[in-house]
Amino acid sequence: VQLQASGGGLVQPGGSLRLSCVMSGFSLRGSTIGWFRQAPGKDREAVSCIRQSDNKKIYANSVKGRFTISRDNAKSTVYLQMNDLQPEDTAVYYCAAATSGLIWPSMFEARYYNYWGQGTLVTVSS
Repeated sequence: VQLQASGGGLVQPGGSLRLSCVMSGFSLRGSTIGWFRQAPGKDREAVSCIRQSDNKKIYANSVKGRFTISRDNAKSTVYLQMNDLQPEDTAVYYCAAATSGLIWPSMFEARYYNYWGQGTLVTVSS
């Protein structure tokens, strides 16, 4: 199983980025895919996740209305569209996959995810 996250970079405040998580060796059916982030000196936090069975999507309050999670099952890819980025969004972003359909609050708990990507750095700065 491999998760390959990409799409990070340097962007000015107010800008946008789209992160991609391409999964291989893993069936999306019945799974939950999440995006987490870790800023320097801070704990890892959940950003958003999507449950494959019913397309249930959950967002952290800090990104609600700015970030959108989506999936393309044909490409085994989950996206995180990030708009109106702010300096506090600066972090390494990780995608993670759980083999089961998680429910709240487990969907936002890293310990329930079985596989992790390598992370992609997002820097928001002027």
